[in-house]
Amino acid sequence: MAIDRIQTAIRFTEETMLKIAYIARKNHRSLNAELAFLAQNCIEKFESEYGEIQLSDEEKNKYRR
Repeated sequence: MAIDRIQTAIRFTEETMLKIAYIARKNHRSLNAELAFLAQNCIEKFESEYGEIQLSDEEKNKYRR
């Protein structure tokens, strides 16, 4: 089964991580699901202000394994 998600490591201060985990619990999400939700909202906000992000083939392949 193909997985369409890329695993990554993000570094936070302990306080930031604990606060995001708190928000995730309040939203009935896992920490990972909350971070994905926040990232998607950030992208949508950016694109609504500046237009759709057009990625070059080089940019698309940068983080592929």
